[in-house]
Amino acid sequence: MAAFPYHELSEQDMTHPEYILTLSCLDQRGIVHRVSGFLADHGCNIIDSAQFGDAQSKLFFMRVHFSLEDAGVSDEQLRGDFAALGDTMQMNWQLHDAHKKPRMLIMVSKIGHCLNDLLFRYKSGLLPVEIPAIVSNHTDFYQLSASYNIPFHHLPLAPGASAAAKRTQEDKVLEIVRDCDIDLVVLARYMQILSPEMCAALKGKAINIHHSFLPSFKGAKPYYQAHDRGVKLIGATAHFVTSDLDEGPIIEQDVERVDHSMGPDTLTAIGRDVECVVLARAVKWFVEQRILQNGHKTVVFR
Repeated sequence: MAAFPYHELSEQDMTHPEYILTLSCLDQRGIVHRVSGFLADHGCNIIDSAQFGDAQSKLFFMRVHFSLEDAGVSDEQLRGDFAALGDTMQMNWQLHDAHKKPRMLIMVSKIGHCLNDLLFRYKSGLLPVEIPAIVSNHTDFYQLSASYNIPFHHLPLAPGASAAAKRTQEDKVLEIVRDCDIDLVVLARYMQILSPEMCAALKGKAINIHHSFLPSFKGAKPYYQAHDRGVKLIGATAHFVTSDLDEGPIIEQDVERVDHSMGPDTLTAIGRDVECVVLARAVKWFVEQRILQNGHKTVVFR
Protein backbone atom coordinates (compact mmCIF):
# COMPACT_ATOMS: atom_id res chain seq x y z
CA MET A 1 0.00 0.00 0.00
CA ALA A 2 1.41 3.33 -1.01
CA ALA A 3 2.09 5.73 1.78
CA PHE A 4 0.73 9.26 1.53
CA PRO A 5 3.22 12.00 2.37
CA TYR A 6 2.49 13.62 5.72
CA HIS A 7 1.77 17.32 5.55
CA GLU A 8 1.71 19.18 8.85
CA LEU A 9 -0.81 21.97 8.76
CA SER A 10 0.62 25.36 9.51
CA GLU A 11 -1.27 27.87 11.63
CA GLN A 12 -2.04 29.78 8.44
CA ASP A 13 -3.57 26.65 6.87
CA MET A 14 -5.91 26.17 9.82
CA THR A 15 -7.17 29.72 10.08
CA HIS A 16 -8.76 32.20 7.74
CA PRO A 17 -8.03 35.92 7.58
CA GLU A 18 -10.31 37.83 9.93
CA TYR A 19 -11.53 41.39 9.62
CA ILE A 20 -13.50 43.91 11.63
CA LEU A 21 -15.72 46.21 9.60
CA THR A 22 -16.98 49.40 11.26
CA LEU A 23 -19.31 51.82 9.54
CA SER A 24 -21.72 54.68 10.05
CA CYS A 25 -24.14 56.29 7.64
CA LEU A 26 -27.55 57.89 7.43
CA ASP A 27 -30.06 55.41 8.80
CA GLN A 28 -31.97 53.80 5.93
CA ARG A 29 -33.60 50.53 5.00
CA GLY A 30 -31.55 47.54 4.01
CA ILE A 31 -28.14 48.39 5.51
CA VAL A 32 -27.73 45.11 7.42
CA HIS A 33 -29.10 43.16 4.45
CA ARG A 34 -26.73 44.85 1.99
CA VAL A 35 -23.68 44.38 4.22
CA SER A 36 -24.38 40.76 5.15
CA GLY A 37 -25.24 39.96 1.53
CA PHE A 38 -21.97 41.50 0.36
CA LEU A 39 -19.99 39.41 2.84
CA ALA A 40 -21.80 36.21 1.87
CA ASP A 41 -21.19 36.90 -1.83
CA HIS A 42 -17.47 37.33 -1.13
CA GLY A 43 -17.04 34.07 0.77
CA CYS A 44 -17.10 35.59 4.23
CA ASN A 45 -18.54 34.14 7.42
CA ILE A 46 -19.85 36.54 10.08
CA ILE A 47 -18.47 35.75 13.54
CA ASP A 48 -20.35 38.46 15.41
CA SER A 49 -22.25 41.59 14.52
CA ALA A 50 -23.74 44.57 16.34
CA GLN A 51 -25.64 47.61 15.17
CA PHE A 52 -27.33 50.71 16.55
CA GLY A 53 -29.61 53.36 15.07
CA ASP A 54 -29.51 56.76 16.79
CA ALA A 55 -32.94 58.40 16.70
CA GLN A 56 -31.43 61.83 17.46
CA SER A 57 -28.61 62.00 14.90
CA LYS A 58 -30.47 59.77 12.40
CA LEU A 59 -27.24 57.82 11.96
CA PHE A 60 -26.77 54.06 11.84
CA PHE A 61 -23.68 52.37 13.31
CA MET A 62 -22.45 48.84 12.70
CA ARG A 63 -19.54 46.59 13.67
CA VAL A 64 -19.03 43.22 11.99
CA HIS A 65 -16.32 40.69 12.83
CA PHE A 66 -15.96 38.15 10.03
CA SER A 67 -13.60 35.64 8.47
CA LEU A 68 -12.71 35.48 4.78
CA GLU A 69 -13.04 31.81 3.84
CA ASP A 70 -12.79 32.08 0.05
CA ALA A 71 -9.10 31.89 -0.85
CA GLY A 72 -9.94 33.29 -4.27
CA VAL A 73 -10.94 36.67 -2.82
CA SER A 74 -7.98 38.90 -2.09
CA ASP A 75 -7.73 41.63 0.51
CA GLU A 76 -7.49 44.20 -2.28
CA GLN A 77 -10.64 42.90 -3.99
CA LEU A 78 -12.56 42.83 -0.71
CA ARG A 79 -11.71 46.43 0.07
CA GLY A 80 -12.24 47.66 -3.47
CA ASP A 81 -15.63 46.02 -3.84
CA PHE A 82 -16.84 47.24 -0.48
CA ALA A 83 -15.74 50.77 -1.34
CA ALA A 84 -18.28 50.71 -4.16
CA LEU A 85 -21.03 49.68 -1.73
CA GLY A 86 -19.86 52.28 0.77
CA ASP A 87 -20.06 55.02 -1.86
CA THR A 88 -23.55 53.94 -2.87
CA MET A 89 -24.82 54.21 0.71
CA GLN A 90 -22.57 57.17 1.67
CA MET A 91 -20.89 55.22 4.43
CA ASN A 92 -18.03 56.28 6.63
CA TRP A 93 -16.32 52.90 6.97
CA GLN A 94 -13.10 51.19 7.93
CA LEU A 95 -11.92 47.62 7.41
CA HIS A 96 -9.37 46.38 9.95
CA ASP A 97 -7.21 43.27 10.00
CA ALA A 98 -8.46 41.58 13.19
CA HIS A 99 -5.10 39.89 13.81
CA LYS A 100 -3.00 43.06 13.52
CA LYS A 101 -2.01 44.48 16.89
CA PRO A 102 -2.44 48.27 17.05
CA ARG A 103 0.67 50.26 17.97
CA MET A 104 0.21 52.30 21.14
CA LEU A 105 2.22 55.21 22.51
CA ILE A 106 1.85 55.91 26.23
CA MET A 107 2.43 59.38 27.67
CA VAL A 108 2.87 59.84 31.42
CA SER A 109 4.16 62.42 33.92
CA LYS A 110 4.93 61.60 37.57
CA ILE A 111 1.91 59.47 38.59
CA GLY A 112 2.40 55.94 37.31
CA HIS A 113 -0.48 53.68 38.36
CA CYS A 114 -2.19 53.75 34.96
CA LEU A 115 1.11 53.25 33.13
CA ASN A 116 1.99 50.30 35.35
CA ASP A 117 -1.45 48.74 34.87
CA LEU A 118 -1.35 49.08 31.07
CA LEU A 119 2.16 47.60 30.91
CA PHE A 120 1.10 44.62 33.04
CA ARG A 121 -1.93 43.96 30.84
CA TYR A 122 0.27 44.27 27.74
CA LYS A 123 2.93 41.90 29.07
CA SER A 124 0.41 39.31 30.25
CA GLY A 125 -1.39 39.28 26.91
CA LEU A 126 -4.60 40.83 28.23
CA LEU A 127 -4.13 43.86 26.00
CA PRO A 128 -3.23 42.86 22.41
CA VAL A 129 -1.09 45.84 21.41
CA GLU A 130 2.47 46.74 20.54
CA ILE A 131 4.06 49.52 22.60
CA PRO A 132 7.03 50.91 20.67
CA ALA A 133 7.52 53.97 22.89
CA ILE A 134 6.76 55.69 26.19
CA VAL A 135 6.99 59.49 26.37
CA SER A 136 7.28 61.54 29.53
CA ASN A 137 8.11 65.08 30.57
CA HIS A 138 9.87 63.55 33.61
CA THR A 139 12.37 60.72 34.12
CA ASP A 140 10.56 58.87 36.90
CA PHE A 141 9.58 55.84 34.82
CA TYR A 142 12.56 55.22 32.58
CA GLN A 143 13.58 52.17 34.63
CA LEU A 144 10.06 50.75 34.50
CA SER A 145 10.08 51.28 30.74
CA ALA A 146 13.47 49.57 30.43
CA SER A 147 12.19 46.56 32.41
CA TYR A 148 9.67 45.99 29.60
CA ASN A 149 12.28 46.70 26.89
CA ILE A 150 10.28 49.68 25.67
CA PRO A 151 12.16 52.79 24.48
CA PHE A 152 11.67 55.73 26.85
CA HIS A 153 11.66 59.27 25.48
CA HIS A 154 12.24 62.05 27.99
CA LEU A 155 10.82 65.25 26.52
CA PRO A 156 10.95 67.81 29.34
CA LEU A 157 8.70 70.84 29.51
CA ALA A 158 9.59 73.46 32.10
CA PRO A 159 6.81 74.95 34.26
CA GLY A 160 5.45 78.04 32.56
CA ALA A 161 7.11 77.11 29.29
CA SER A 162 6.42 79.43 26.37
CA ALA A 163 4.05 78.49 23.58
CA ALA A 164 7.05 78.08 21.28
CA ALA A 165 8.80 75.70 23.69
CA LYS A 166 5.59 73.72 24.11
CA ARG A 167 5.15 73.49 20.34
CA THR A 168 8.75 72.26 19.94
CA GLN A 169 8.16 69.54 22.53
CA GLU A 170 4.89 68.50 20.91
CA ASP A 171 6.52 68.37 17.48
CA LYS A 172 8.97 65.83 18.91
CA VAL A 173 6.05 63.76 20.20
CA LEU A 174 4.37 63.85 16.80
CA GLU A 175 7.66 62.83 15.19
CA ILE A 176 7.68 59.72 17.40
CA VAL A 177 4.05 59.08 16.47
CA ARG A 178 4.97 59.18 12.77
CA ASP A 179 8.25 57.26 13.04
CA CYS A 180 6.68 54.49 15.14
CA ASP A 181 3.51 54.32 13.03
CA ILE A 182 1.34 54.85 16.12
CA ASP A 183 -2.35 53.98 15.99
CA LEU A 184 -3.29 55.14 19.50
CA VAL A 185 -1.87 57.64 21.97
CA VAL A 186 -2.83 57.08 25.61
CA LEU A 187 -2.46 59.88 28.14
CA ALA A 188 -1.91 57.77 31.25
CA ARG A 189 -1.98 60.69 33.71
CA TYR A 190 0.08 62.92 31.44
CA MET A 191 -0.36 66.20 33.27
CA GLN A 192 0.10 68.63 30.41
CA ILE A 193 -2.58 70.38 28.38
CA LEU A 194 -2.17 69.58 24.70
CA SER A 195 -2.28 72.46 22.24
CA PRO A 196 -5.19 72.73 19.78
CA GLU A 197 -2.75 71.82 17.00
CA MET A 198 -1.67 68.68 18.84
CA CYS A 199 -5.28 67.72 19.51
CA ALA A 200 -6.11 68.16 15.84
CA ALA A 201 -3.15 66.00 14.79
CA LEU A 202 -4.29 63.21 17.14
CA LYS A 203 -8.03 63.52 16.50
CA GLY A 204 -9.82 60.24 17.08
CA LYS A 205 -6.71 58.38 18.20
CA ALA A 206 -5.81 59.85 21.59
CA ILE A 207 -7.48 58.75 24.84
CA ASN A 208 -7.18 60.52 28.18
CA ILE A 209 -8.07 59.32 31.67
CA HIS A 210 -9.64 61.99 33.84
CA HIS A 211 -9.41 61.58 37.58
CA SER A 212 -13.06 62.27 38.30
CA PHE A 213 -16.55 61.47 37.15
CA LEU A 214 -16.76 64.35 34.68
CA PRO A 215 -17.49 67.17 34.88
CA SER A 216 -16.99 67.48 38.65
CA PHE A 217 -13.88 68.42 40.64
CA LYS A 218 -11.55 69.58 37.91
CA GLY A 219 -8.03 70.76 38.65
CA ALA A 220 -5.48 69.80 41.29
CA LYS A 221 -6.12 67.28 44.07
CA PRO A 222 -9.59 66.21 42.92
CA TYR A 223 -9.96 63.63 45.68
CA TYR A 224 -9.24 66.26 48.32
CA GLN A 225 -11.95 68.43 46.75
CA ALA A 226 -14.28 65.45 46.79
CA HIS A 227 -13.47 64.76 50.45
CA ASP A 228 -14.12 68.36 51.42
CA ARG A 229 -17.55 68.11 49.78
CA GLY A 230 -18.38 64.82 51.53
CA VAL A 231 -19.09 62.93 48.33
CA LYS A 232 -20.56 59.43 48.42
CA LEU A 233 -19.32 58.42 44.96
CA ILE A 234 -15.98 58.93 43.26
CA GLY A 235 -15.17 57.91 39.73
CA ALA A 236 -13.07 58.24 36.61
CA THR A 237 -13.72 59.06 32.96
CA ALA A 238 -11.90 57.94 29.81
CA HIS A 239 -12.52 60.15 26.81
CA PHE A 240 -11.11 61.13 23.45
CA VAL A 241 -8.80 64.13 23.52
CA THR A 242 -10.07 67.36 21.99
CA SER A 243 -9.03 70.99 22.22
CA ASP A 244 -11.90 71.54 24.70
CA LEU A 245 -10.21 70.49 27.92
CA ASP A 246 -11.78 67.35 29.39
CA GLU A 247 -14.82 67.76 27.13
CA GLY A 248 -14.01 65.11 24.50
CA PRO A 249 -16.41 62.28 23.64
CA ILE A 250 -16.72 59.99 26.67
CA ILE A 251 -15.79 56.33 26.12
CA GLU A 252 -16.14 54.82 29.60
CA GLN A 253 -16.88 55.84 33.18
CA ASP A 254 -17.12 54.03 36.50
CA VAL A 255 -17.67 54.90 40.14
CA GLU A 256 -17.03 53.52 43.62
CA ARG A 257 -19.14 54.23 46.69
CA VAL A 258 -17.32 55.90 49.60
CA ASP A 259 -18.37 57.22 52.99
CA HIS A 260 -17.56 59.64 55.80
CA SER A 261 -15.04 57.30 57.44
CA MET A 262 -12.60 57.50 54.53
CA GLY A 263 -9.86 60.10 54.43
CA PRO A 264 -8.48 61.73 51.28
CA ASP A 265 -5.62 59.21 51.01
CA THR A 266 -8.12 56.34 50.99
CA LEU A 267 -10.22 58.14 48.38
CA THR A 268 -7.10 58.65 46.29
CA ALA A 269 -6.22 54.95 46.45
CA ILE A 270 -9.76 53.91 45.52
CA GLY A 271 -9.89 56.51 42.77
CA ARG A 272 -6.63 55.34 41.24
CA ASP A 273 -7.93 51.78 41.07
CA VAL A 274 -11.01 53.04 39.23
CA GLU A 275 -8.84 55.06 36.84
CA CYS A 276 -6.83 51.96 35.91
CA VAL A 277 -9.91 49.89 35.19
CA VAL A 278 -11.70 52.61 33.21
CA LEU A 279 -8.65 53.43 31.08
CA ALA A 280 -7.91 49.76 30.41
CA ARG A 281 -11.48 49.18 29.23
CA ALA A 282 -11.38 52.19 26.92
CA VAL A 283 -8.05 51.14 25.42
CA LYS A 284 -9.21 47.55 24.95
CA TRP A 285 -12.39 48.67 23.21
CA PHE A 286 -10.37 50.96 20.93
CA VAL A 287 -7.97 48.13 20.10
CA GLU A 288 -10.92 45.84 19.30
CA GLN A 289 -12.48 48.51 17.05
CA ARG A 290 -15.58 48.76 19.26
CA ILE A 291 -15.77 52.57 19.49
CA LEU A 292 -17.48 54.71 16.85
CA GLN A 293 -17.79 58.46 17.27
CA ASN A 294 -21.25 59.96 17.09
CA GLY A 295 -20.73 63.71 17.14
CA HIS A 296 -19.85 64.68 20.72
CA LYS A 297 -20.68 61.17 21.92
CA THR A 298 -19.52 57.62 21.25
CA VAL A 299 -21.17 54.35 20.37
CA VAL A 300 -19.39 51.48 22.12
CA PHE A 301 -20.22 47.93 21.00
CA ARG A 302 -19.15 45.88 24.03
